[in-house]
Order: sequence, then C-alpha cells, then structure tokens
Amino acid sequence: MDPNTSCAPPGAETEPDILYLLHDVARLLRREIDRRARMHDMNRAQWVMMIRLSHNPGLSQKDLAEIIEVEPMTVARLTDRLEARGLVERRADPRDRRIWRLHLTPLADPLLRDIQAQRGIISEFVTKTLSPEVIEATIDGLMRMKTILLTADRAADTYMISAAKAEQEMA
Repeated sequence: MDPNTSCAPPGAETEPDILYLLHDVARLLRREIDRRARMHDMNRAQWVMMIRLSHNPGLSQKDLAEIIEVEPMTVARLTDRLEARGLVERRADPRDRRIWRLHLTPLADPLLRDIQAQRGIISEFVTKTLSPEVIEATIDGLMRMKTILLTADRAADTYMISAAKAEQEMA
C-alpha cells in the first residue's frame, strides 16, 4: 500500500480505517490551508482566529484559545501580530478590566472576504468528485460523530466531577 494514498494505518493490509482516514484528511486540509495563508503572510491559526471573530465578535482571548485549541499565551501572540497589522483590536471588557475582548477592524474585511473565498475554493476542490448526495451523507455522518463525541465529553466531565466529590466526601 502506498502511504501517501492509503487510508489504512501503515503496514495494514485491511480495509480503510475511518479514524486514520479522518486524521489524514484533516492533516492534508491543514497543510493546504497553511499554504494559502502563507500567501497573505499569515498562518492557519490567524485565519481561524479571524473566521471565529467574524462569527463571534468580542470573544475573550481565553474563550478563543479554547475554541481554537491553543494556549491563551498563543492567542495573545497571534493577536499581537494581527493587531500590529491593524486587523484586530483589543477592547477592555466593560464588566472586568482584566479581560480583553477581541474585535476585527474594518481593515480585516477585504482579507476576511478572501479567506472565505479560499475556503470555498478548497471545499469545491476536495468535493469535486462527490455527488451532492454523498456530500450530504458525509456531513450528516460527521455531525452524528461530533454529537457522540461531545456527549461523551460531557459525560466524562460529569463523571470526573462526581468522582472528585465522592473522593472529597471520603476524605
């Protein structure tokens, strides 16, 4: 099996593995997005930040860090770079001066339109050989998988909280 085209783990001579394939497709998408972001002297994380802020203006740096799965200090550094380019501004939270709320500036609008256009181009490119029915079924399947994982995540959190309380009561 060719490791560049295989959807099974290296060395496996079996049917495609969905988890391996999901990981591999996500990796290839990240690489393509990185390549396109570099054309704008940016990186994928900055693009993701801008997209998230366009949908949720005023997110705190901490909330944004959780959403894009990086450390808050990473968001601070990324924000510094975007702020230096005039694309993002920090505004103090009216209820808590320690919290900075992030907002895109009007200068970000043309770049954001290009990012959205690039996302459309990538989406069209990777789905060009798929019928609308296959795309719809894929989206449905992925949404179901996401729901299962989110439910499991919440259940694990509930279990951990219950276990910690039980441990405290026993102490």
